[in-house]
Amino acid sequence: MNEHQIVSLVSLLGFLILVSAGFRQKKVEWRKGLFMAGIWAGIFAIVVLFIDLVR
Repeated sequence: MNEHQIVSLVSLLGFLILVSAGFRQKKVEWRKGLFMAGIWAGIFAIVVLFIDLVR
């Protein structure tokens, strides 16, 4: 693992902590949070596939 990968991993962990703190502050249930994350992952997957097909 090089230094750029370590910095990326630390920043992703920080983002995860910030998102979980935001969910806790808004009192979002974990089930609903995972559902919303799945929807966002699906949206990004569709966009990536669309861009890949256009190329």
